[in-house]
Amino acid sequence: MNGSVPVSDAKRAQVNAAIERLGYRPNAAARALVKGVRSMIGVIALNTVRYGYARTLQGIEEAARRAGYLVLIAVVESEDRESMDAAMDLMLGQTVAGLVVIEFDPVGVAISRALPANIPVVAAAAAGRTRSPHPHAYLDDRVAAREATEYLLGLGHRTVHYLAIPATDSRTGRALGWRQAIVDAGAPLHEPLGAAYDPASGYSVGHALAEDPSVTAVLCGNDELAIGLMRALSEVGRRVPEDVSVVGFDDQPFAAMWTPALTTVRQDFDDLGRRAFGLLDSLLTTGRAPRTSTARPLLVVRESAAPPR
Repeated sequence: MNGSVPVSDAKRAQVNAAIERLGYRPNAAARALVKGVRSMIGVIALNTVRYGYARTLQGIEEAARRAGYLVLIAVVESEDRESMDAAMDLMLGQTVAGLVVIEFDPVGVAISRALPANIPVVAAAAAGRTRSPHPHAYLDDRVAAREATEYLLGLGHRTVHYLAIPATDSRTGRALGWRQAIVDAGAPLHEPLGAAYDPASGYSVGHALAEDPSVTAVLCGNDELAIGLMRALSEVGRRVPEDVSVVGFDDQPFAAMWTPALTTVRQDFDDLGRRAFGLLDSLLTTGRAPRTSTARPLLVVRESAAPPR
């Protein structure tokens, strides 16, 4: 493989075919340990600038640094298969002892499933996945979304609409928690409106909710969608929370400074990153790790939700 021993072309072709069939990659981490090189771990993510991704990365890096690891980051440039393969090949070609995959999106889930079994892998996720091939740390956003929806229903709203971020799995996450709360309460169920992650998407998609006079309460998939929705409501003359109650998700730093201050679900992404690294560290040092590590987000009540008029 490394060219140090002469072999025939036929033998080289046979070995290369076996490498391709098995998905084999040299264990660069083992070679690095033999040579006394400081160990490294890798992180693969679709995004590194959005709030949840960035804070999770910070938590991973801080915990890894304390444990003596360097952190390499591979960003998937787009959602096509070639970009995912390029990110995996780039990372697996380095001297990484193990990997953390951020599964906040379908790309992260696909990469997690595609990684070879001969390298330690853990996932940092927004929701638990019973079929996850690797140990995963997650934030129980399904329970948090259910509680946020129950809070709005408890204020007296007839139902709660949902402005949704892209989902990683139809059987998990905040959309499922929202739906469970609506069904359990016997309230009218409206299909969620799908948006992206950014305020502009919340604004454009949210206009359909803003212009519907029957809408009095909306749960948003993140704080940025909530801000976009509130702008759309303002433009059609509907006030928050007097006419429409709005609840966000994540508790980004601007949420408390907005007017009205945003009621939202606080998710500790830094802790998520630390817990994900803890699972990986356990795999690297003992060969074993718990299948899951979970934390429960907290509903933070501020000013953007109130009983309906």
